[in-house]
Amino acid sequence: MDKGYARPTARARDLRNNATDAERVLWQAINARKVSGIRFNRQVPIGPFICDFVARSIGLVIEVDGGQHEDAVDAARTRYIEAQGFRVIRFWNNDVLGNLDGVIKDIMRVVADMPSPDPSRKREGRHGL
Repeated sequence: MDKGYARPTARARDLRNNATDAERVLWQAINARKVSGIRFNRQVPIGPFICDFVARSIGLVIEVDGGQHEDAVDAARTRYIEAQGFRVIRFWNNDVLGNLDGVIKDIMRVVADMPSPDPSRKREGRHGL
């Protein structure tokens, strides 16, 4: 099936290996389910875009932006990612590097406000239980 774009896995791998200082700092703070028990992955392709951090289980994308980002491009990118069922939150590099505790608190607040994944799913099996 032709999706109209090449899957950017090689580029995602390159970005993981060459992360910015802010991305490295935030990754150390959120990896290994350190924030609300949520698993995040780094540099995840969603359509033609590569997202900095993604929690697939709750549909959350975290972007860490430097001064090179353009508002119009980021807005179009955010619209596309949100159309795929994700919520996008953004932080500036200087916020991550200068106020990591505040950034983590913001992430925890967003996670707490999101609906639970697979709420009360009934088990299949004996007697319809």
